[in-house]
Amino acid sequence: MPAGSSEQTVAIRLTVNGRAHLLDVGAGETLLGTLRDRFGLTGPKEACVEGECGACTVLVDGGPAASCILAAGSMNGRTIRTVEGLAGPGELTPLQQAFVNHAAVQCGYCTPGVLMVLTALLAEVPQPTEDEVRRALAGNICRCTGYQQIVDAALDAAGAVSL
Repeated sequence: MPAGSSEQTVAIRLTVNGRAHLLDVGAGETLLGTLRDRFGLTGPKEACVEGECGACTVLVDGGPAASCILAAGSMNGRTIRTVEGLAGPGELTPLQQAFVNHAAVQCGYCTPGVLMVLTALLAEVPQPTEDEVRRALAGNICRCTGYQQIVDAALDAAGAVSL
């Protein structure tokens, strides 16, 4: 925070990709801003800034959430997982590998959010139907793939995702 700033801050504890953190966040700071600016986690993307497109999706306590509309101060005690936390360095989850195998990544802007939504779906429903995959993706906008490759990748990875 710049010297002389009068913005109120609040101290929060949160876990990001398995690591505990204590930090002061400003009243207007979003979770997306915190992840990108403070932690250097650029997987979640800023796009609509209204929670409508899915580009900023992360998992909060295991469920998908639009980080662009969540106040960082409301994350006290929460566990956050971004696309960077899905696999270890140099590794891919079965879902990520299925994306590669099915050419489900084109420009890649939406991919982190899509992966997070599908990771949550496969954790809850290990063998989803095509309709369940499409419903889970309803809040994620992709302008490149036409979605079929994404759906095919999710169905291919179903039951094999290591969470």
